[in-house]
Amino acid sequence: MAKDRSQSEDYLGPLKRLLTAVLVLLLIAIFIVWRIDNPRVERLRAQVVDRVVPSFDWAMAPVTGAVNLVRDFQSYSRIVEQNQELRRELQQMKAWKEAAQQLRDENARLLDLNNVRLDPRLTYVTGVVLADSGSPFRQSVLLNVGARDGILDGWATMDGIGLVGRISGVGERTARVILLTDTSSQLPITIQPAGQQAILSGDNTAAPLVTFLENPDLVRAGDRVVTSGDGGVFPAGVLVGHLAQDPSGRLRVRLSADYERLKFLRVLRNQGTEIIKDPGALVAPEGIETAPLAEVRDE
Repeated sequence: MAKDRSQSEDYLGPLKRLLTAVLVLLLIAIFIVWRIDNPRVERLRAQVVDRVVPSFDWAMAPVTGAVNLVRDFQSYSRIVEQNQELRRELQQMKAWKEAAQQLRDENARLLDLNNVRLDPRLTYVTGVVLADSGSPFRQSVLLNVGARDGILDGWATMDGIGLVGRISGVGERTARVILLTDTSSQLPITIQPAGQQAILSGDNTAAPLVTFLENPDLVRAGDRVVTSGDGGVFPAGVLVGHLAQDPSGRLRVRLSADYERLKFLRVLRNQGTEIIKDPGALVAPEGIETAPLAEVRDE
């Protein structure tokens, strides 16, 4: 039994070496034949490829799938990077859009200020609105102009279209503007074309009330409302708004000034008006001291 096993092992060793040598020689022969530059050999190679390669599609399928998977992953990575880059560009464009809209709005307000026609005798100072009071009981804004710019209490302020309010409180570099909508605001007005005199009384709403009207039968909704100039605090003829009527029948004024977008205000110099001595005071008989213009200049 041991003898038969040793004899079989003696035959297997040389057989393996022989097969290995034959396989190596066959591979060398295939390589040489594949590299020979000859028309006949070329035709032979073509025939071999036609017969062998189509039958190996099943063997190449995993390799092809792996290659396609790698390519898809690379394409997906590029798409993710492009998407992130586009998101960054979109965010930057949104920031530029916001900046452009702010510049457009500021430009529009400045153009409105430049297009307003005023009495040639009136001069003005333009200021930027810094903040509002933020109180439901007090309607006011703060300007970045003050005593150093020659601002005085009581001077009228307007935006690009209509009257906004009056200066009530002046600092060195800032000034407080009481809006026409404030409850403490009382403005003498003229309703055109009838020429009716009245008082515009603020009530913390967007459309102040018309009070003390001489003859309500002579006015109607849509009439133009301007300052009357009575009392000498405001110059006459400055546009305030247009007359309207609320559901309860009370007369109000739709203000021409855009209170939702107060960015720039024009402070009208009115050197010939009465001087308000008490800073922050509004029109009130006991809070106003008048002085002739000549006496003011002499002082």
